[in-house]
Order: sequence, then C-alpha cells, then structure tokens
Amino acid sequence: MTDETVDCFNCGRPNPDWAQVCRSCGVALRHGESRIVPAGPLPTDRDSLISIGAVIATIIGAVLLGLFISSLNPTDPTVGQESPTPEPTVEPTPEPTPEPTPEPTPEEPTPEPEPELPGVLAFGQALDDNRRVTETVETFTPGMTFAYSVTVEGGFGEPQIFNEVVRVGEDEEETVVLEREGVNVDPASDTFGYVIGQASAFIEAWGPGEYEWRVYVADELVAEERFRLAEG
Repeated sequence: MTDETVDCFNCGRPNPDWAQVCRSCGVALRHGESRIVPAGPLPTDRDSLISIGAVIATIIGAVLLGLFISSLNPTDPTVGQESPTPEPTVEPTPEPTPEPTPEPTPEEPTPEPEPELPGVLAFGQALDDNRRVTETVETFTPGMTFAYSVTVEGGFGEPQIFNEVVRVGEDEEETVVLEREGVNVDPASDTFGYVIGQASAFIEAWGPGEYEWRVYVADELVAEERFRLAEG
C-alpha cells in the first residue's frame, strides 16, 4: 500500500490512492485525472449534477415520506373546536292508565205491589142496619162479642162466599184453623155480615194469638184482615 493520494476532482479533498469514492463528498474518484474546477459558481460537469440531483431526490423523498406518514394519523378535526352542549333528553310523560269502568250493579227488581183487593173486611161487636160493623175492633177477649162484615164494591155476583181463617206465627208461618166454609149471600148485594157470638169460643178452640180472616168469591180472594185473640 502506497502513501499516494488522489484529489477529488469535485471537492478537491485528498483521498487515499486506493479509495474509489471521495470520503468527503461521496463522488467517485477518477484516478489519473486532475480535479476539474468549475468555471462558474455552480458545477456543470456530469458527475456533479448527478450528485446534486441525488441529494435533491433524497430530500424530496424524505418530504413525501413524511407526508405519507402524517396521513396515516390525521389530526382530530374536532381539536380546538367547541364541543356542542348536549340537549337534555325529553322523557315522554306517561299517560295515566284508565281505570276500568265498574260494571253497573244490577238493580234488584222492585217488588210489584200486590193488587188491592176489591173487598173490605171489618171486625167488631155489633152491626148496623146495613149489616156492616159499627165500630172496628182489633183484639178480642173472652167476654167480648165477635162480629164481622165484608163489603165488595159492585156486589158479590155469586150466591155464596167462602170464609177461611189462618193462625199467623211470629215468623209469619201460617196454620189453617178454619177451612174454607161457604155462606149463602144475595148475589146483587155488596155487603154481608153477621154476629158470631162470644169470642171465648174462638179462644178456646184456637188459642190466643194473631189470626187472618179471608173471604173468597168463586175461588178469588176478595178481602182479608187480621185480628187478635187474647185471654183477658
């Protein structure tokens, strides 16, 4: 190995004789050729222009690579911008659940009043000239006289009427004490009555208590009335 040097024809720096490129500027060394000094401020030889072009290409490549890398991680466009204030969510007002309409309570049928009987029955101790009771009595004791009269508006229309007597208990339970018994009457008359006798006969036969006397004409109830028997 010799100590000879080769000057770079580009930058003029000395390089070892065995070097192939300049250790300062990297341009290929030309052994046996002297350095070419550029005539103007800019180099015009081919090798210099290639070297300059390589440097410029490297710079452009570095710029393009930087732009490509920056595109992979774009800046958040919302940075620095005022974030919109979220509006409160309006919750729908729940509609009230309609209460079920109660079914109407079925009304109990109003009991129809019993039809008014066409006749009137009365109890007392005496009859007037028209065979009607003079003063009504509700309770009979053994020493009293028992009389009754029945009046049917428009007349009886039949030659007989039928008398029936029932005993009425505390629970309204009825017990027949006198089966229907026929009595002759004037069909054209509207009143019939007679004095039976002492109430004691009824008290002995039926006992004290509440009773109901009923009068029928041709199996139709025309009059009814209650009375009481007492021992005294």
